[in-house]
Amino acid sequence: MMAISAEKALNRTDNVRFIRAATREARALFRLATLLPLDLDRSVPLDIRAGDDVAVLVHGSLATGGAWRPLRRKLEAKNAFVVTFTYGPGAGVRDVAAEIAAILGGLPEGARVHLVGHSLGGLAVRWFVQEFPHDARVVQTISVAAPFAGARGAWLLPGPAGRDMQRGSETLRRLAETAGLAGVPHLSIFGSADTAVSADTTFPVGDRLVVADVGHNTLLFDDAVVARVVQSVTTRR
Repeated sequence: MMAISAEKALNRTDNVRFIRAATREARALFRLATLLPLDLDRSVPLDIRAGDDVAVLVHGSLATGGAWRPLRRKLEAKNAFVVTFTYGPGAGVRDVAAEIAAILGGLPEGARVHLVGHSLGGLAVRWFVQEFPHDARVVQTISVAAPFAGARGAWLLPGPAGRDMQRGSETLRRLAETAGLAGVPHLSIFGSADTAVSADTTFPVGDRLVVADVGHNTLLFDDAVVARVVQSVTTRR
């Protein structure tokens, strides 16, 4: 009886945690919806100089640059420059990486570039450093909920985005094969309550952080995640 009671108590605890995580994810989705109309155009500060820290924030599929507003405010408060842009919902990893290359082409020599991507954006920042010509200005990449092992329901997404995020795709295989060749430090962040990208996902290089009871979109607004990214960007000197 005691064993049964303990099992029931454990199941009850798990159910409570699931409900809380689901509630937070629903709130995050609502918050994200209010941010989607923002930052649709490319936003690149004009006063970036050599030695400045520049965070290029790359949103996930079906989002916009506005998704990064909370993180953007925190980074700017620490005197980091922030670049955002918006790409179409069907854009694939290669398309987004090409957009990153175009943005970096306008940044000054000597800038310290930190590439931060959510979901598909996380795949794109790694594709850029692994498949594009080496850019010494890029000092690190950070991925948040990046589906390096595939995303659940990816086949429902339009265009190359859905194809690239399917388990076993050519894009994901290539990223795994060339991960160690770029020589760019990496941090992978996952949420244990993410229903789209498993928290068990790994990437061959870099550090890994799993945040408890946090879902796919909640990661964008979670205080611990925001603080870790800000710390990584502003203290990497």
